Amino acid sequence: MKKLLNTLYITKQKSYLHKERETIVIKQGKEKLGQFPAISIANILCFGQISVSPYLMGYCGEQSIGLAFYTEYGKFLARVQGKQTGNVLLRRSQYRWADDEEQSISIARLMVAAKISNGRLVLMRDIRNHGENAILSDAVAKLAVSLRRAQQAQSVSEAMGIEGDAASTYFGVFNELLRGSGFAFGGRVRRPPTDPVNALLSYVYTLITHECSSALQGVGLDPYVGFLHQDRPGRQSLALDLLEEFRAPWADRFVLTLINRKQIQLKDFVTEASGAVRLTDDARKTLLTAWQERKQVEIMHPYLEEQVPIGLLPHCQAMLLARHIRGDTEYYPPYLMK
Repeated sequence: MKKLLNTLYITKQKSYLHKERETIVIKQGKEKLGQFPAISIANILCFGQISVSPYLMGYCGEQSIGLAFYTEYGKFLARVQGKQTGNVLLRRSQYRWADDEEQSISIARLMVAAKISNGRLVLMRDIRNHGENAILSDAVAKLAVSLRRAQQAQSVSEAMGIEGDAASTYFGVFNELLRGSGFAFGGRVRRPPTDPVNALLSYVYTLITHECSSALQGVGLDPYVGFLHQDRPGRQSLALDLLEEFRAPWADRFVLTLINRKQIQLKDFVTEASGAVRLTDDARKTLLTAWQERKQVEIMHPYLEEQVPIGLLPHCQAMLLARHIRGDTEYYPPYLMK
């Protein structure tokens, strides 16, 4: 099994990264903020005004260390990529499948069904832990209908429509999962997020999307060519496909934990003149520390039937997807929460 390496999240503005022997050094002005062995790093994510030396960029590309740049809000800007790895025949098969409606829907319907099933289980777990809730129970019933429809979808556009309806049902009751924290959620707002809950969701979705992209590249797949999300310049469509399986069981539950345990509070957000809401620097550090800890937690993978760190789930699913496209397995087994 692949080893879970560390991810560096650079959030301190005007930081500068460079390579010193076999280490990665982070500075702000003349002050050294940190120094890490390069061999222990899998990804470097830079948020906001972060500079990286050209030599370190080249080194990251050569050593397959993911290096990506985002705005402070978590919007993807660019990534440094080294030489393409993996079997070209696998990528050619991926492109042919993406152009074939029947092949695309065979995978897309499973990803959508997994997303709906996982979201439904999050609501059911809340009912089990906190008692009967008529609003949540109604949503659970509606999601069961959406799940059956997704499993029978005959086209990608139909699957996307079902997914949109299910997301509306799920997020329509998401506020019921927030307990005594002062937070309120009125619906999903993305670009930019205009309330604290949406700011957290968008930020965490961004983190997982990068993990998915790196995992797909690691097994030789192209993260920009998807089966559910259609091609769009600059959009990592296959990484977004894979993200759908992890939204509810990984991202949403993580955000709910931060809020309900009061690890993140309303005072940890600032509102820009544009109306966009973002985390303060200190709160972002709190989130990322909890995120790294969460990635280390081991769970039983429902298909592989072995203990894996949560942080390796994208790699596991990318590996299973590559096996299916190569013809090694009859079906792609999406990640299903237990």
